Amino acid sequence: MRQAGFCGRQKGRYRVQTTDSNHDHPIVPNRLAEAPTPTAPNQIWVADITYIETQEGWLYLAGVLDLYSRKIVGWSMSEWIDTPLVVAALNMALQHRQPTAQLLFHSDRGVQYASADFRAALAQAQLLSSMRRKGNCYDNAAMESFWSTLKIELVYRRDFASHSQAQSAIFDYIEACYNRQRLHRALDFLSPNQFETKNI
Repeated sequence: MRQAGFCGRQKGRYRVQTTDSNHDHPIVPNRLAEAPTPTAPNQIWVADITYIETQEGWLYLAGVLDLYSRKIVGWSMSEWIDTPLVVAALNMALQHRQPTAQLLFHSDRGVQYASADFRAALAQAQLLSSMRRKGNCYDNAAMESFWSTLKIELVYRRDFASHSQAQSAIFDYIEACYNRQRLHRALDFLSPNQFETKNI
């Protein structure tokens, strides 16, 4: 198993803006702030977008994390930071988890999550939308923590020649390492998969 740690050379210092909240789409309240701590999977999901540097240009990664187990339940990658990117991540999560109605889905206020197409996808799945407070990244701390872990343990250690190379490495990290093997202090030093299995 990979161990957490800082690499000697960290690339990608340029910060890409992934949240464009300057739009006319509806903004929903921050329901996560008042929600109780989840006691089982598929009660609260949090979502966000990050970026990966490659020699072919930026690769954007959208993720959906189950707040109960810290498991990445849906994700998608694209060279475009648009609504189809986040819809694809949501669809993966829905296909794999098949949650009941009224699961709380928390995201930032970006145009991708506020768009009509994404709101329609949430409505069709009967999920309850929540958006973080303006300028407050701490509302989505679990997702931000995952991005930090991904970049420290994988991205900053690699120089990706292409989008496909980065996609393959990220797939392996999420599915083979993070969800199955990586231990979390918040989960009694179990991996997300182990934590869910133990508490079923």
